[in-house]
Amino acid sequence: IIAGSFLFELGKGNSSRRILIYGAGAVGAEIISSLQAIKKDEVVGFLDDDKEKYKRKLSGKTIYNMQDLQHLIDNFGVTDVFLSMPTAELSRRKEIIESLMDYKVRVSTVPSYSELLSDTSRLRYLKPLSVDDILPREVVSDFAPLRGLAGKTVLITGAGGSIGSEICHQLIENDLEKIIIVDHSEFNLYMIDRQLRSIIDASNQSVAIETILADVRDEKRIKLIFDHNNISIIYHAAAYKHVPLIEKNPVEALTTNFLGTKLLSDLAILNKVEKFILISTDKAVRPTNIMGATKRLAELTVQNCAHKQSDTIFSMVRFGNVIGSSGSAIPLFQEQILKGGPITVTHPDVTRYFMTIREAVSLVLQAGAMAEGGEVFVLDMGDSIKVVDIVRRMVTLSGMKIKDEYNPQGDIAIEFIGLRAGEKLYEELLLGEDIRPTKNKRIFKAMESHLSETQLDELRQKLLRQSPDQKDGIRTLLLEKGLLINGES
Repeated sequence: IIAGSFLFELGKGNSSRRILIYGAGAVGAEIISSLQAIKKDEVVGFLDDDKEKYKRKLSGKTIYNMQDLQHLIDNFGVTDVFLSMPTAELSRRKEIIESLMDYKVRVSTVPSYSELLSDTSRLRYLKPLSVDDILPREVVSDFAPLRGLAGKTVLITGAGGSIGSEICHQLIENDLEKIIIVDHSEFNLYMIDRQLRSIIDASNQSVAIETILADVRDEKRIKLIFDHNNISIIYHAAAYKHVPLIEKNPVEALTTNFLGTKLLSDLAILNKVEKFILISTDKAVRPTNIMGATKRLAELTVQNCAHKQSDTIFSMVRFGNVIGSSGSAIPLFQEQILKGGPITVTHPDVTRYFMTIREAVSLVLQAGAMAEGGEVFVLDMGDSIKVVDIVRRMVTLSGMKIKDEYNPQGDIAIEFIGLRAGEKLYEELLLGEDIRPTKNKRIFKAMESHLSETQLDELRQKLLRQSPDQKDGIRTLLLEKGLLINGES
């Protein structure tokens, strides 16, 4: 989650702060003692929902309620509100955050009490609001337990990436026999390996971990993984997905997203793997960029495999933007806010579906459990949201105002830089109208047309004949086959 990797140290910078701590509890009291060493900061008092605490004192500071906030800002120069509510429900946190948006204060959060107990040095740190807090919608948190994974060997490709690593974290609690983690990034693989081993040690689990540094395009290397393991389930998350970079490097995307998927799916059939789940994207629907087109080819490959045999269940899960994933714009916006702006947004009307990594992966695993073969599972991501509205929320919760023609004295400007190559104004999740509900109200099933094996193989051969430096040839071929659409929607 981005909050965990984007820390603000208490006392950093030269400007003094006047602080209210929202939550007059044990953690709030600990913050008071931690801040005593920072001379330039001053805790004005506490805010709390509990009427019984009103006007009482904690660690020598008065406890107020929300009705006093404007008075405290005007008379004591309050600049910051630290959220110290380790046991509050997310819905309540969001209510409080919404109410604070009416005031010019920076809003941050502090470590939970359990985090403080496990690492007292965390008292030195203050975290920005989490993704869950930023999203202007209710975040899904009631996840159903997974079944049928006990004793299985599971392979995750792209295991060190944002989606792949979260799949690992959520699978590790399901009494697996072995989890095989594959990634071509040495650092990412090292990090997820270390995290999983720490979880296993802490919970006294017996699941084995096999950590493999490999590229999904390397046939000999990938074949050895199947030869040495009795793999039951594959979650294929490895992919190149950064739209502007892929526009400049189409061959890398073709060989990884398309041919890598074909290699892995062919080996899954050969080795009679029980289930193969492709992690797809909304950019594969009527794609206007090379990345989307190559992911659409990956989808067609999986659909073809589902229809040409019956031993292995092939399915895919398609969803939109995941906040906090590699390539997500949210960390960039946070960085730009810290620097004082401007914040760069491609277009004032660009909208996206947003979901947290934890939400998306939980629904991916639930969809995978329901797969019977050939389905395109589509996640309910709520309503699409204007990116500029997310940015405005982030600026406001940083205690600043947008600088524009209506407020030239504001703090941070938004600069519209134009749509990037291949970028759409609006993303889509469905290719057709045939969408059906499942037993999970947040997961839908789309039945879509697919290419025959002959058509797919013919296309693959034509793409392979393109020279790596002939970007236009690749684009032209994809356009001819209807796998790429000119312009944006």
